[in-house]
This record gives sequence, structure tokens and C-alpha cells, in this order.
Amino acid sequence: MNILLSSAGRRSYLVEYFKSAVGGAGCVIAANSGDCPAFYAADESVITPLIYDENYIPFLLDYCEKHDIDLLIPLFDIDIPVLAQHKDQFAALGTCVVVPDYEIAQICNDKWQTVQYLAKHDIQVPTTALGLEQALEMLANGSLQYPVVVKPRWGMASIGTHIATNESELRVLYGIVEREIADSYLKYESAVCIESSIIIQNMLPGQEHGLDVMCDLDGTYQATSAKQKVAMRSGETDSAVVVDSSLLQELGKKLAQVCPHPGNLDVDVFVEGEQAWVLELNARFGGGYPFSHAAGVDLPSALVRWREGEEVDPQMLFAQPGVKSYKELLVKLVPTR
Repeated sequence: MNILLSSAGRRSYLVEYFKSAVGGAGCVIAANSGDCPAFYAADESVITPLIYDENYIPFLLDYCEKHDIDLLIPLFDIDIPVLAQHKDQFAALGTCVVVPDYEIAQICNDKWQTVQYLAKHDIQVPTTALGLEQALEMLANGSLQYPVVVKPRWGMASIGTHIATNESELRVLYGIVEREIADSYLKYESAVCIESSIIIQNMLPGQEHGLDVMCDLDGTYQATSAKQKVAMRSGETDSAVVVDSSLLQELGKKLAQVCPHPGNLDVDVFVEGEQAWVLELNARFGGGYPFSHAAGVDLPSALVRWREGEEVDPQMLFAQPGVKSYKELLVKLVPTR
């Protein structure tokens, strides 16, 4: 069993999880467009072209064929729709790419499409405006109220995310977000519709939670791990505690039905009482997955077993409620090459 983790970056812990899942009966390879911490945890590593480079997919196809890759698992949002467009080519080589179909991948990456799509399926989402003019109209008629969140339509890791409490702030922050998009890798996806690349949303009430909605490689729903976020840093969860919530379990099951996917769907949710609003979807292992893993979930091992045609014990995907865990910063000594 050979596994390729693309855009591995700093996700060394996922490399370790998959190495444990393989158990020495295969190889876990970290791929990235440049040197990164995950390289030094993996069995092997490879530097790839940039995701939007015309040689990216041919490079990966060639690499998967030469190295008998069984599972290709992307760890970065931008990677997902690009790989989704070529799933059949990888499958012809015997490589299973763990991404949803292209349409679902696009919906997950596009926050404007996300709110529209989920609302059509009766899932609560934030009130959202596309662009400054629509936001000002909605604020004027009362359908949107301050404070509001200004952020990129195609965004991640809280890049370009700001809170405005009045019109003056909104106008200034809108311009700042435009610049932050242009100065970051967000410019690539935003180029599809640059004039409509910013959304404005109402601030959601309640407590922020994260879900890991887990499906097998055929996209059949298996389990949901729900976590209350205790601390955040730069858009990623620093600490969380697993919760037992029938509301969130049912939400996870419904999301798997309307957003069919293999592997993990990382979901940001706000909960107040018996109401839940879905903020974002990420069709990959998210930064909150380690908190599920610490509570007993082992999705990497499940993916390996499904790929080998084996049954998976439901207990492997059960998160023990009440388990609280933290992330910490570590320094990795890089060996001289």
C-alpha cells in the first residue's frame, strides 16, 4: 500500500497517522511544491510543479504510475478541484484519488456557492452578500446587519478575513481584502471571477464547532465526529473537545447526503441551542482532524482498509465524547542533505 499526500506542507502529523495505518507494509510519500516539514516525517518525498502549472497533473500521473500509488490524498483546498477533474486518469493507473466529484469540489471551495447550495437543501447558513454593492443594499433594507464579516469568496486560513461594524469600515476593509487576495495564492481561484471575489456575511451567534464527516471510498456515509472549538489561531483550531450532540450527528449525516465525498469532509459550524449554521466546507482532512484522532478516530487506517477491500469496524471511526486536546509547536531538526 503506497500513499501519496499532496500539498503536504506542515501536516507532519497526518504523515505519521498514515505511516501507522500502513504499518510498514508500504510507503507514505509527501509531495509539495517546495521543501516542507512533512518531507522529514515521510518515508519518501517529492517536489512537484505548482498546482496551476500545466505540468502538475502530468507529473503526478507519471509519479503515481512509476511508484504504484494506491491512494492520492490532497491536503490543500486548491488542489482538490484540480485533481477532481482528472480522477478517471488516475483510476486508470490504479490510483484512487480521495476527492469528491468536480461539482462538489467546486461548491466546497467557493463560499458563495456553498451558502446557495446548502440553503437549497434546507441547511442553515449565514446571510450572505456577494460584493460591496449588494451588501450595502442588504444593510440598507435590514436583511443584513452590522457587524459583518468581509472575506474572500475563495479563501482559507483566515487570509483576508475582517470584521466591519459600520459602512466606513466596510468600504475600507473591502479594499484591503481586494489587495490581500491579489497578494496571495487566493488570486488564482479568484481570477475566475475577480469582480465578484469577496463576500460579506452576518456574524453568527453561538459557539463554533468543527465536524469530521467521514465516508468510505464510494462516498457512503460512515460517521461524524463533532468537536467544540476551544481556541483558534490564524483560522485553525488550536484546542477542541469532542461533544456528544444528536443535532450535529444528524447534520453530519445530511451533509454527507447532499455533498457526497470519499474520506473526510471538514465542516465549520456555529451552534446556539438547537440551531446550527454551516459556515464552510472543506473536502479534505482539516486542521481539526487531529482532535478526532486523539479521541479514538482512525480515518487513515479506515481508508487503507477500504482500499484493500476490507471491512472497517465502526468503532474505528468513533470519537470518545469529553476528550479535550491541544496542538503544540515543535521544532524539527532538518538533516543535512
